[in-house]
Amino acid sequence: MKKAITLPLLIAVSCLIAGIYGVLHDQITYTISPEYYTKYKFIQFGLTEFGMPERTNRVMAAIVGWMATWWVGLILGIILSLTGLIHKTWQQMFKVTLKAILINLLVSFIFGILGYLYALAFMPHEWQDYLSFWDVPYEIVDIKNYLRVGCIHTFGYLGGVIGLPIAIAYSIRTKRRIARSTII
Repeated sequence: MKKAITLPLLIAVSCLIAGIYGVLHDQITYTISPEYYTKYKFIQFGLTEFGMPERTNRVMAAIVGWMATWWVGLILGIILSLTGLIHKTWQQMFKVTLKAILINLLVSFIFGILGYLYALAFMPHEWQDYLSFWDVPYEIVDIKNYLRVGCIHTFGYLGGVIGLPIAIAYSIRTKRRIARSTII
C-alpha cells in the first residue's frame, strides 16, 4: 500500500526537480544569449502576447524553463517510478528512484555542457550558413551565442533520453546488489 502512495509522490518530485532544473538551466542560457529567448522562446511559448516589460525577461526565461521541462520530469518520473516498484520496500523504492531521477538529470546536464563545447569546437566561424538550417530569425545580432544556446538545449534533451536507460539500469543494479547482500 505504501508503494502505491510512493509512486505518485515520486512522479510529483520528478516534475518538481525537472521544472527547477529548467528554471536554473534557462537562467544560465539566457545569460549566454538573451536573443534566443526574446526572439524565439518567448514567442514559441506565447509569452510575448502579454506585452511584459523587458525587465521581466529573466522571469519569462524562468517560465520558459519550467514549461519546457516539468513535463519531461512527468514522463521520466512515471517510467522511473514504475521501475522503482521492483524494490522490496517503499523506502528503498523512494531512495533508489530519487537517485535514478538525479542520475538522469546529471546526464542531461553533462550533455548540455557537451553541446556548448561542441558549438565552441565544431561550428564554423561562418555562422551565417546556419541561419536557414537552424531556422534562425534573420534579425539575430549575436548569431554565435544564439546557436550555442540552441546546441546546449538540443544536447540537453538528448542527454535526458540517454540518461533514462542509465537511470533504469542503476535501479535494477541496485535491486540486485541489495538482494545479494541480504542473502549473505
